[in-house]
Amino acid sequence: MDYLRYLRIDKLPHIWCEGCGNGIVLKSLLRVIDELKLDPDKTVIVSGIGCSSRTPGYMDFNTLHTTHGRAIAYATGIKLAKPELEVIVITGDGDATAIGGNHFIHAARRNINITVLIYNNYIYGMTGGQVSPTTPLFKYTTTTPYGNPEQPFDISKLAKAAGASFVARTTVYHFQKMDTYIKKAILKKGFSVVEIITPCPTAFGRKNKEDRGIDMLKKQREIAVPIEKAKSLSSDELKDKIIIGIFQDIEKEEYTDLYKRIREEIKNNNKVRL
Repeated sequence: MDYLRYLRIDKLPHIWCEGCGNGIVLKSLLRVIDELKLDPDKTVIVSGIGCSSRTPGYMDFNTLHTTHGRAIAYATGIKLAKPELEVIVITGDGDATAIGGNHFIHAARRNINITVLIYNNYIYGMTGGQVSPTTPLFKYTTTTPYGNPEQPFDISKLAKAAGASFVARTTVYHFQKMDTYIKKAILKKGFSVVEIITPCPTAFGRKNKEDRGIDMLKKQREIAVPIEKAKSLSSDELKDKIIIGIFQDIEKEEYTDLYKRIREEIKNNNKVRL
């Protein structure tokens, strides 16, 4: 396919470091958009702050680069005002689950029809390599020079527990699965999350003796375990592994539909009957 037709050529070259996986995600999203024939004029891509959130800046769509942790809040407002638009959020693990954690949880609870792609590189890459909510236990960052003492978030389990309709996790090494999951997420009516494990050799890898992107990709291949196989393994066998697959795919009423129904009830009957 012709990727260039969807890119803002005047914004290139991009800012991502050698070995970063963000470009792999960008190409995957563009392949899905092309396959689904989404209308660029009716597609809105929203991001917060961070390396991941620079993605929409390179895309020739309606894009919004918002404040730190508020991408889902902006996207919620857009979806409520214009439910007919396809709204996609691109965010990082720090942006979505630290400063934006409450927005993430409550958007999942409401089940609003937004697709969220979370680039999880275990760290705040752009702002200095600080510890993030997904930094693995005992890993080194600029703010945990003796090893991270905090238990990390499991983003996919968090989204599932909060009520998202669709939740999946993959790595950038497994780019074909990434295409499949992003497509399913966009087609799903409800809050959809695709967590994408992506290497950050500069900020995370360098601190943890994994400073080559190609080696981090090979490690993703070695430690990824399909969710179906993981069900038969013990917690010890799953230690330091990445479980990939679809964690949740359910049907439930979408928030803008519910909101519209309530408004019509009030307008027509002057009362609410759910």
